[in-house]
Amino acid sequence: MNELIVNHTIQVILFDLGGVLVEFDGIAPLIALAGNKLDKEGARRFWLTSPSVRKFETGKCGAEEFAHRAVAELGLTMAPDVFLRQFVSWDRGPMDGALDLLDALKPHFLLACLSNNNELHWNRLREETKLPEKFHRCYLSHEIGLMKPDRESFNHVVRDLGTRPEHILFFDDNPECVEAAKLLGFTAHRSQGVGEVRTVLSELGLLRNNAN
Repeated sequence: MNELIVNHTIQVILFDLGGVLVEFDGIAPLIALAGNKLDKEGARRFWLTSPSVRKFETGKCGAEEFAHRAVAELGLTMAPDVFLRQFVSWDRGPMDGALDLLDALKPHFLLACLSNNNELHWNRLREETKLPEKFHRCYLSHEIGLMKPDRESFNHVVRDLGTRPEHILFFDDNPECVEAAKLLGFTAHRSQGVGEVRTVLSELGLLRNNAN
């Protein structure tokens, strides 16, 4: 079982979703679709820097336009609607242990997520899982019009919460996002999966695992 330890410095725990709490399998399939023209790092950076992704995930275009743009950008021969069906399937829902961890933390901290997301994946999470209701606040790029690692996305969270950056603990699986948060004064850690999040929480004295 988990025992929460009082820590008066951290008031907010802010999570990225894909790769931290949610299983997003968008690297290997993207490499395969692109005919191995992308390596693992190139595929990872595609989701952060692609013009088509950025337009879609900041709410500036719909799913169909995104699919047409992404297919052209990647030089794919498949039809946009086929690409879109595959894209939706890459978001596979909460990782094992994610919901239990959030349930343990929620009574003690303000929980929020800051996610580069889109209407398709978010609607699926909202309709098929209980993950969204585990957070007090959800900051989704397609709703706020801002993406990580852009500085303004983090400033938006700080302004909305009315909390100083040093009171926010942030988890993300992308190093660019972690570094951007650190520059603004967040306590930020790169974590890939629920197990790594638990380890950091324990090291910071926020969560102690007791086996009984």
